[in-house]
Amino acid sequence: MDAREQLFNETQRKRIERRDIWERISENGTIAAAVMVVAAIAAVICANSDAYEAIHHILMEPIHVGIGSHTMAISIEVFVNDFLMAIFFLLVGIELKYEMTVGELRRPRQALLPMLAAVGGVVVPATIYMLLNRGSGSAQGWAIPMATDIAFALGVLSLLGNRVPAGVRVFFSTLAIADDLISIAAIALFYGQAPDLMWLVSAAVVAASLFMLNKTQHYRLAPYMVSGLVLWVCLFKSGVHATLAGVIVAFAIPARSGIRLDNLTDWLRGYMPELVDSYDEDAHILGQHDFTHATLGAERVMHRVSPPLVRLERKISTPVNFIILPLFAFVNAQVRLVGVDVVQLALDPVSMGTYFGMLLGKPIGIVGVTFLLVKLGIAELPSRVTWRHIVGVGILGGIGFTMSILISGLAFPAEPFEMLAAKAAILAGSVSAAVIGMIYMTVACKKAKRP
Repeated sequence: MDAREQLFNETQRKRIERRDIWERISENGTIAAAVMVVAAIAAVICANSDAYEAIHHILMEPIHVGIGSHTMAISIEVFVNDFLMAIFFLLVGIELKYEMTVGELRRPRQALLPMLAAVGGVVVPATIYMLLNRGSGSAQGWAIPMATDIAFALGVLSLLGNRVPAGVRVFFSTLAIADDLISIAAIALFYGQAPDLMWLVSAAVVAASLFMLNKTQHYRLAPYMVSGLVLWVCLFKSGVHATLAGVIVAFAIPARSGIRLDNLTDWLRGYMPELVDSYDEDAHILGQHDFTHATLGAERVMHRVSPPLVRLERKISTPVNFIILPLFAFVNAQVRLVGVDVVQLALDPVSMGTYFGMLLGKPIGIVGVTFLLVKLGIAELPSRVTWRHIVGVGILGGIGFTMSILISGLAFPAEPFEMLAAKAAILAGSVSAAVIGMIYMTVACKKAKRP
């Protein structure tokens, strides 16, 4: 029995063991991706059953939010896509800030290759989409095939286990993060409504107050969360896509500890005798006021060791991965094919542009830019990463779900058939990229290990 286990009785130890098991499950990206896949499959099944009308009616039901006379009504579908997805964007923003602070994006030279490869993986799919939709009136969906779903793609890659070199995972993770940055920028610049100046100015003021909280070293999460909620309302009313509030809040939250870590060890060493001296093993804990007061002081200090950014990530990562994203998948993967001409749907320019943009555009763009940069001597492949691996990364980059479906809803809000075509192609393209990429990487990793 280790020292930590000696602190708890048998009942508490069992509870801690169960919590540790749940934490390992919740932190597993493959399981999280599988839950979202199940939700998407359930959505497609429900959409093509007698339950469709009832589900659609529920999703259109309004939710009234506000205080007194200051209320607004949004449908359940809008609540999921605009509010809950803002929390997803908050998690994405946290990951981006982490990478820019201590991750690969902190070292521009090492991050240059996957970041520029991500640009290629965005430009080529968008170009293919535009070429196939030239003159069709559906050009506004150009951004649909350009997004890579981090959860799905890395989940598929993780199925290969240790056969994939660490350099491939780092390259792919950095590429997917850069891809997210570009997708977020595209949503902000091209898929909002005509902005309302008053609400936009209000959003700017709230955003400034968030960064002022950071600058004045406020380390409690509550002020950031309240301000973030106000920011979401301002952006929602302004016409700019409200999910961007999550990214802004993430970049405003401090990534530093609330205490001076270089003095922590000395403080603990000096504080421990006070704890030991104030403890009376013969007295009930309720009567040990000096001891409980001393432990409270230690709790307050130790709580500040973890940066607010880390504390927030711990709080929202599991709800995002196991509640918000599966709910988003269920709400938005309602691909109803009953009464639809499947051949017409498959040959629709939106379907073809989305499908081939994902399946061909991603690998062509990622591999092409990587090859060009390496051959020109601007960058070099990471250690133990081969061209076979880069091709596999390019294929897996075609797995697009969360961002792609979100953009399809923004691109075709009043065109149900085009939205259906886009969503069907996203599902088909993602499945194709996952299966082909998995098979290819399995073969490529075996060949790479041969002497």
